[in-house]
Amino acid sequence: MSEVKVHLIGVEGEAERSVTETTTIGELFAGIFGQDRSAIAARVNGELRDLSRVVADGDEIEPVKAASEDGRAIIRHSTAHVLAQAVQDLFPEAKLGIGPPVENGFYYDFDVPTPFTPEDLTKLEKKMQQIIKERQRFSRRVVSDDDARDELATEPYKLELIGIKGSAADAAEGASVEVGGGELTIYDNVRRDDSVAWKDLCRGPHVPATGYLGNFKLMRTAAAYWRGSEKNPQLQRIYGTAWESRDELKAYLTRLEEAAKRDHRKLGTELDLFSFPDEIGSGLAVFHPKGGVLRKVMEDYSRQRHVEDDYEFVYSPHITKGQLFETSGHLDWYADGMYPPMHLDEERGADGQIRKQGQDYYLKPMNCPMHNLIFAARGRSYRELPLRLFEFGTVYRLEKSGVVHGMTRARGFTQDDAHIYCTREQMRDELRNLLTFVLGLLADYGLDDFYLELSTKNPDKFVGSDEVWEEATETLREVAEGSGLELVPDPGGAAFYGPKISVQARDAIGRTWQMSTIQLDFNLPERFELEYTAPDGSRQRPVMIHRALFGSIERFVAVLTEHYAGVFPPWLAPVQVIGIPITDGHVDYLFDIAKQLKAQGIRVEVDASDDRMQKKIRNAQKAKVPYMLIAGDDDMSAGSVSFRYRDGTQKNGVPIADAVSEIVDSVAKRVQV
Repeated sequence: MSEVKVHLIGVEGEAERSVTETTTIGELFAGIFGQDRSAIAARVNGELRDLSRVVADGDEIEPVKAASEDGRAIIRHSTAHVLAQAVQDLFPEAKLGIGPPVENGFYYDFDVPTPFTPEDLTKLEKKMQQIIKERQRFSRRVVSDDDARDELATEPYKLELIGIKGSAADAAEGASVEVGGGELTIYDNVRRDDSVAWKDLCRGPHVPATGYLGNFKLMRTAAAYWRGSEKNPQLQRIYGTAWESRDELKAYLTRLEEAAKRDHRKLGTELDLFSFPDEIGSGLAVFHPKGGVLRKVMEDYSRQRHVEDDYEFVYSPHITKGQLFETSGHLDWYADGMYPPMHLDEERGADGQIRKQGQDYYLKPMNCPMHNLIFAARGRSYRELPLRLFEFGTVYRLEKSGVVHGMTRARGFTQDDAHIYCTREQMRDELRNLLTFVLGLLADYGLDDFYLELSTKNPDKFVGSDEVWEEATETLREVAEGSGLELVPDPGGAAFYGPKISVQARDAIGRTWQMSTIQLDFNLPERFELEYTAPDGSRQRPVMIHRALFGSIERFVAVLTEHYAGVFPPWLAPVQVIGIPITDGHVDYLFDIAKQLKAQGIRVEVDASDDRMQKKIRNAQKAKVPYMLIAGDDDMSAGSVSFRYRDGTQKNGVPIADAVSEIVDSVAKRVQV
């Protein structure tokens, strides 16, 4: 039997190995790693493959470990197959949809007569554990389109995917795990006696056997339209999570519990910050007085910092004629994300005949076209550049109801939106300064763990030439790499008019939030025919930089609420100090202290209610007020207060001047207490 040579990547002490021509990847790894089963698949010549695949001469082979990003995706997709097998065992009438891995888990869609119940999930988990204990083998085989149709004749959704092979990935979210543009494959789940327990159309790869799984939990159910269209049947989706170890699963579930405690929708109600009235509509929040204070403080500090960095403030209306978005390209590329038009200005005579044609108006989804009109309102000189226009501009986007989530994915929100117009010679320095400004301002609000993401051109959705896109992309890459932060690629994730850097911030429990975006745009200045007069008297196009620092005010409030779990640092807290009298006779004394604090700009209240002192303390703790000032007879005699903190610690006999100084100092320094 002849030998073949393979090249190993990422294997310590190994670069090349000779094996027989029938050797599988699993056998190769067994000879290298022994009993270590952490490599669950391989990347061969850049393509993910099962361990059961046979190696070929010249293959470049890299182990895929269970704890890697690819490894977890394979574990989750394999667990989705086990779920689907369990569903069809317990509910034989169920028809299979799609079951891809997703961030932190997986889902599978099913067509069943009645929705799944929580009790069903418990039964399914038990059945899945039985399948895992059987150590069924995942066995891949290539099939023709006709053979696949014969084998899956009772699965109408699988037949549909076969029929749109090659474009299925675009036609249905998650379909790329099932079919591609090439050969079709079916994975059999094979018992120890070699009988087939179950099968599914799938591209793979999978773990070698179900025994590699087991660290999973089914989370919830939801309704989902087939291929995301309301015109199609509504399926039942089961979400689950799966990990490489019991410890990782437990850690993830603990993070979920902590995230649930921090949910901004829950805290928004408990702290009386904001709400989402049904009478207004999905994805549209109202801020209550305390939430209004939080928002105002955030906005005021942002305004101050923008003034210091030479931004100029502008304002624009919420609605505009459709022609503006035709010029910008939004109606070509973004119409699905815009609210339907309002047809206005039409005039009819007494006879009903149209005397003046009406036109369509749209709620604005973006501020940039209007800022371009401000730039173009008069002639501009190179001496005015860079021109930095800033607006807290409210925009409206018609998000699908299924993705609306509190204020982190809303339909109406206010962007802290800036558009910077500069020369090509200025753009690199402007981008560097802008990134420094963005990171510094986010850190002031308590976020300081960042990495960057570079979103590049979507080849199917862009305006402008390839050369312009390449220059813009490489400029952003250069600036991002110069920051020293980790840079992660996001292929195809750019807006239609230019590439972007996204600042990704990790919160207190390690979750990642997309915060600021910086987009470099050579195309909209061209579409709007923007010009400035250069030093030589020629007319030149400016470069345009789009920048939303918070993303949106609403979303940033939500992120900070969850980051701090509602325990805001004093400078952001809606109520910074609450005075708690021991008896009614101490109320006026605390009002006098409150007056001194208010003179220093501190937000203070005195609880003069009829509640007992201990209840007043509990109420202040529930409201997460940073400072409680308690006063009794001894305090009045000494001109002092008892200083109580949110964690329950207390300092007694603090002179009033010292108490005021400590509070004012913590607010000024923006520290947490």
